[in-house]
Formats: sequence, C-alpha cells, structure tokens
Amino acid sequence: MSSDPAPVLRARGIDVRYGAQLAVQGADLTLMPGEVVAVTGSSGSGKSSLLHCLAGVLAPAAGSVSFEGREYGALGDEELSALRRERFGYVFQHGELLPELTVEENASLPLRLAGQRKGPAHRAATPVLERLGMGEFVRRRVSQLSGGQAQRVAVARALVHEPAVVFADEPTGALDSVNAAAVLDEFLTLARDRGTAVLLVTHDEGVASHADRRYVMCDGRISLGRGVPSPATGEATARSAS
Repeated sequence: MSSDPAPVLRARGIDVRYGAQLAVQGADLTLMPGEVVAVTGSSGSGKSSLLHCLAGVLAPAAGSVSFEGREYGALGDEELSALRRERFGYVFQHGELLPELTVEENASLPLRLAGQRKGPAHRAATPVLERLGMGEFVRRRVSQLSGGQAQRVAVARALVHEPAVVFADEPTGALDSVNAAAVLDEFLTLARDRGTAVLLVTHDEGVASHADRRYVMCDGRISLGRGVPSPATGEATARSAS
C-alpha cells in the first residue's frame, strides 16, 4: 500500500465560463497538505477565475474540484458553505473587509461565525495581527486604515482559524517589501508547521520563488512551470498550454 499523502485539493479538467467567454479551459491542478503553490500569469490570463473556482466560490462549467476526496458538486449548499467557512481561508485581491467593523472584529470573523464567543475570538486574533504589524490598530475601523494595512487585516482573517487551505489572490500586491515578507512568512510557517496548503495567485516573482511548485496561466490554460517537480503522487498535474 502506498504511503504517499493524499491531495487535499484536486481539480480535473475544469472550465470556467462567464456567459460565452471561456476564462479557464481544461485546468488540472493538485495541491498537497503543507504545500505552497503559486499560479502566475499576465492580467486576464484566468488566474483569479481559477482560484475562485478552486475555492468553491464559482462553480465550474465542466470538470470537477474535490477537497479531501469529496467533490464540490456532491455537496449540498449548506455543506459547501460550511466547508468554505471552516476549512478554507481567503485573501481576495481587494481585501473584502467589512468597513463598519474594527480590525479585531474583522480578523476574528471566521471564529465568530464558527460560534466562538467575542472575547476568546478577539484574543485568538491578537497574536496573528501582531505578527503582521497590526497589533496597535486593533480598535480602529477599516475605513481608518491604508490599503496596505487593510490587506494585512485580510491576511489575518484568512489565517486566524488555521484553515486546511488558504487561497490568496495577490496577497502582497498592496504591501511594501517589509510587510510583504511578513505575510509570506506567515504562509510558509502555516505550511511548514501546521500542514496548511497554500495557493497563491501572484505577479510577484519574489513571492512565486518561495513556492514548492509553480503553475503558469496563459489565455485560460494552465501548465506546470519548467523545472518544477510534480507533487508527491507523481501524477501529471497540469495540461500543457497550447
């Protein structure tokens, strides 16, 4: 019997459509526990659409996505919502924070949604915010923050409940080099110490260089970066760009 770990996330032949437009075509991708994977490509290549499909936000027009062996299409709406809320962490390109809430309220939101009381949830969020340089701003509202500060709060929110998978869309795009390094270190620590799988969509070559594997997207098609090893399963994980 093989001792290789099972993929935490697997996509097979997925298409993503917006009306008649095919944004992602025939994408295959495998994500292993504790692995950091980067997806790079030019603007409009389909990177964000792919990430949203893998994260269960968009339903594929064709193909399938599974988490720990269970296909999203086989889950009811409540099961899929619980999966996204409890097992996934998200860092979207524009933060998507709630402006009426404070920094600590935004960062602790996944714990509150899981039923944790306000005090313990806020205390759990504090060390994550401190590591990201936001400890002194916990009482501020999001509307009082700079774009880079708000992005660091979004990263804290994605990590506070120690998800199985983190999906990050340009997580360092609004950050200077010091804070970008702090964010990247959080992702790498989660992967190394807790076995969290991290999927990064990024234009930043420095960020992509820290990934265990790298995919490249072009015109909606995905391919494995040159010289990059396949995951532990040995399976072919990306179709060649045509």
